[in-house]
Amino acid sequence: MSQYTIASVSCGKDSLVIPHEYIKRGLRLDEVMMYDTGMEFQAIYDEWAALVKILDENGIKHKVLKPAYDFCWQMFERPVNRGKENEHLGYSWCGGTCRWGTADKRTILGKYAEERGAIVLVGIAADEAHRREKEFKPYKRFPLIDWGMSEADCLVYCYERGHEWREHGAATPDGTIRLYDILDRVSCWCCTNKNLDELRNVYHLLPEYWERLKDLQRRTCRPMKGEGKSVFDLETRFKLEDERTAAGLSIRSREFFGELAARLERVQL
Repeated sequence: MSQYTIASVSCGKDSLVIPHEYIKRGLRLDEVMMYDTGMEFQAIYDEWAALVKILDENGIKHKVLKPAYDFCWQMFERPVNRGKENEHLGYSWCGGTCRWGTADKRTILGKYAEERGAIVLVGIAADEAHRREKEFKPYKRFPLIDWGMSEADCLVYCYERGHEWREHGAATPDGTIRLYDILDRVSCWCCTNKNLDELRNVYHLLPEYWERLKDLQRRTCRPMKGEGKSVFDLETRFKLEDERTAAGLSIRSREFFGELAARLERVQL
């Protein structure tokens, strides 16, 4: 008898392929689980709802797992290094070398799978096979690598099946935008691993999420993207970029960065 099989689905482009393809191939899939940090884009919840309908039609169980503690409590209020010199409250931003949210996810998903003696299907694409090392557990499987499906392949596959990750409330003519048109990854909206281009797109096109980022930044002294790159610093930069672009001026020149430094200094006074 084959082993109880669970697909771990974040509802990003890669992991979302797995349940579709397992159903299509008639492979054993007993359950699909999603881990909800509470800080996902609304489009992720919408894609999960769409997937749940498909799972129900095929008699496949599904479950949403959540962290033991509220995300914002961990970010701002959790006692850290209690009794030590550097004791403080809150982990602050999640991302980079401090991926406490990811650590929680792996622990909770791992415990759930191990309690059931399950095989876990993980959505790592063939062109990111190096990531498999960090995810290694004897019960984990990586079907996208086995199938030779790249990240680009996965995105096309999902688009063809109606998954669009369409976010509403966008600053676009129709008020919507597909997240993968402006983001490399649709991870938590507050993940500090987002690069400058992604954050610039959030600022311009997803104003509600940008305001949420500012709300988080107000509650921590640690700049989101490192020294001199708080959410407010980045907003100053993006506004200056817009001004200079409208005037036909460079946003890569020494002059630009000099003007940006002066503006940031004025803001801090």
